[in-house]
Amino acid sequence: MKSGNQTRTGEVMAAIRSKVSGRALVPGDRLPSIRTLAAAMGVSPSTVVEAYDRLVAEGLIRARAGSGFYVSGGGQPPRALAEAEPQRDRAVDPFWVSRQSLDADPAVMKPGCGWLPPDWMPNAALRRAMRTLARAEDSMLTDYGSTRGSPRLRRWLLGRFAEEGIESSPDQIMLTGSGTQAIDLICRFLLRPGDTVLVDDPGYFNFQALLRAHQARIVGVPYTPSGPDVTAFEAALIAERPRLYITNSALHNPTGATLSPQTAHRILSAASAHDLTIVEDDIFADFEPEPSPRLAVLDGLNRVIRIGSFSKTLSASIRCGYIAARTDWIDGLVDLQVATCFGGPSPVASELVASVLVGGGYRKHMHDLRQRLARARHAMAARLEPLGIRPWLMPRGGFYLWCRLPEGQDSAALARMAVDENIVLAPGNVFSVSQTAGSFLRFNVAQSDDARIVEVLRRAMHPLPAQCS
Repeated sequence: MKSGNQTRTGEVMAAIRSKVSGRALVPGDRLPSIRTLAAAMGVSPSTVVEAYDRLVAEGLIRARAGSGFYVSGGGQPPRALAEAEPQRDRAVDPFWVSRQSLDADPAVMKPGCGWLPPDWMPNAALRRAMRTLARAEDSMLTDYGSTRGSPRLRRWLLGRFAEEGIESSPDQIMLTGSGTQAIDLICRFLLRPGDTVLVDDPGYFNFQALLRAHQARIVGVPYTPSGPDVTAFEAALIAERPRLYITNSALHNPTGATLSPQTAHRILSAASAHDLTIVEDDIFADFEPEPSPRLAVLDGLNRVIRIGSFSKTLSASIRCGYIAARTDWIDGLVDLQVATCFGGPSPVASELVASVLVGGGYRKHMHDLRQRLARARHAMAARLEPLGIRPWLMPRGGFYLWCRLPEGQDSAALARMAVDENIVLAPGNVFSVSQTAGSFLRFNVAQSDDARIVEVLRRAMHPLPAQCS
């Protein structure tokens, strides 16, 4: 519980923030003296001192020796992304899920998170690569990254693309700081505030978060077991005139669905007719037992931009992603990355990734991972079945199960209850632009083997009767 003094300090801070956000105080304005504000708000001078000190630490105000406190040059505080639209139930807010998962104590169970447990990753190979890198030239450890990133890693990517049937050249690939940064750069490059972007509904929630940050207008397209609903997709192109469509083709997040050849061809035909650019996030490609249709392969990197990263298969700590696209677009994206990051991704990160990928053990690592995940998917489905929680479909690979709850159950309510039990769930409406997935939960099967998860769900769905006093 907060003390009275802490509460009063917060009230003083809130009053100053309100005046700044309402433009009653603008950059350069002097704040009331400590004694004047203390008398006006009925608090002690020490409370005002503490409030001013905290606001200085936040950067909202600054102190001038012997003169007092002034509104900083930045003036109005940065607009929080959560304020970009009407506030929703925090349990179905993408930032809620991300924060709960990223900031969780190691003891917290995270069946709603989007990555594999540490002991599922190739840690021995990563350590070997780190030891090798420690003996590299000094420039590797200290210099900025080149504008397109590690030549060795880009050569490896070119080889993988060739295996799939994509004829590409080195000037069609650039490395980025992460897969998320790849999308951010593309949005900066191709979008203007107010542009319309199509996303899958349900679809990866951070696509929505990034697009809101770029002030895009987001339109959802219903997703089916074979890809986006083509009729709805074509209708949206006519009615909404979108600039981009962002999707996962392989092992779609959150559903685990796979794009069918028929759907892929119709999507590309419609995109061509309406001058639509497609961003295909291929981050789950290596989890497939065999490749499924890819828009980038069928299109040849003409109007499809492929992005990806290695955070799901190697390490989320060693961030490195990529963009593959038309040469003229890569040139512009490289300039944009220089402007925003001054160079490509960390040479240390990209060389670590390259060392593991070319080291000979990556294929075996992924083979073993696919088998382990197949067992985990079926085991998790069996544990959920007695609760009436059933997969929407059984994916061909990957680590997600998109599950429907029994009638009358609300996934956001379950997520709120589960947090109190140190369990982070991913409720369905986090993934849904139309907010029509409230009866779904996404489970990460690699993070769901603790029996307490099912037990907490059982109690949350079927509360024990109140005890008589």
